[in-house]
Amino acid sequence: MPRYRLDPTPEQEQVLLSHCAHARYVWNLAVEQHGFWSRHRGGAPGYTAQCRQLTQARAAFEWLRAGSQTVQQQALRDFAQAMSNFFAGTHRRPTWRKQGVHEGFRQVGLKPHQVRRLSRKWAAVLVPKCGWVRFRLSRPVPEGVRSYRVTRDRAGRWHVAFAHVPAPVPGPGNGAVVGVDRGVAVSAALSNGDLLKVPGLTPGETRRLELLARGLGRARRGSGRRARLRAALARLKARESDRRKNWVEQTSTILAREFDVIGVEDLRIGAITRSARGTIERPGRNVAAKAGLNRGILAGGWGMLVERLEHKAPGRVHRIDPAYTSQRCSACGTTDREARESQARFRCRSCGYAGNADVNAARNIAHETRLVCTAAGPAVAARGRPGSPGRTNREPQPVLLS
Repeated sequence: MPRYRLDPTPEQEQVLLSHCAHARYVWNLAVEQHGFWSRHRGGAPGYTAQCRQLTQARAAFEWLRAGSQTVQQQALRDFAQAMSNFFAGTHRRPTWRKQGVHEGFRQVGLKPHQVRRLSRKWAAVLVPKCGWVRFRLSRPVPEGVRSYRVTRDRAGRWHVAFAHVPAPVPGPGNGAVVGVDRGVAVSAALSNGDLLKVPGLTPGETRRLELLARGLGRARRGSGRRARLRAALARLKARESDRRKNWVEQTSTILAREFDVIGVEDLRIGAITRSARGTIERPGRNVAAKAGLNRGILAGGWGMLVERLEHKAPGRVHRIDPAYTSQRCSACGTTDREARESQARFRCRSCGYAGNADVNAARNIAHETRLVCTAAGPAVAARGRPGSPGRTNREPQPVLLS
């Protein structure tokens, strides 16, 4: 779904904010309405029944009638789809949307003439009750788009995303296999020896973030100073998030283009980043350290990287059991929990192999991926890769198959 930066005028921004408020209000009413229903009451009202109720509400309230009916109906349609996903077991139950956090709305039925190019760098899209809103033409708008979503992030930036499913990234076709080990110090270590790191904030930006957080803690609630500090913090956080997303997009595209098969660990990131807090009777241990670890994991974009890989290389991404991948020697196959001397150093006490611990884990993931591919269909090259120092291509060791 390609996203573009919107550039509304102050008058258009007020209309966009009202659309977001109406969509959020209708969504929250639907959430509250479904919360009242129980099993013995029968089925909750569906999309059609809620649309009839929306028509009655628009006739009764002038402020709701002043908004766009299509925007409000699409909020109900999005809620119906969210409930369907919940009952299918693929998503969680829809929850409340909050002002300043969930700002956005969707528009469907887009006609080709409702998106026009203004110049080499700018284009415009027609928004209901708002007119033509300019957006930065950072890439061509895909052909045949029928809907779009307008959003506003916490930094106050407006974006428009056109609904479009891009074509998958073709692989090289040479049977190349790569293992990807995700970590905190090294965001992604590849089995070919590459170490990739998410570009975060610079030291100066990190210092400024700390100072802004301290000032926010001292600012009085509801004051103008607190609002300015929150906006400055949001801009820094948005900059960090943009860099992480850009890194994920570039890394996933490179992996999808250079390798036919990609192996990643099947990690439950939600369970890994769960807080270490306990109860008053049984308090958690190392809560501050666990919180710092959780921030490092989330800042590394673990889940986003695998998600984008599965989008760009469908059917070519394999999730591997992460058990013992960091303790097993990629040269001889011996599993030893004492072999990892530090976060970055691995030394096998059986064969003497020494190297980067993350690369060693990535090579184990690549080997397990080859086994899965060999068992599932066409054979993949045996373990190892030509020219790798201290390693040779050979058949899998029996100890690794146990």
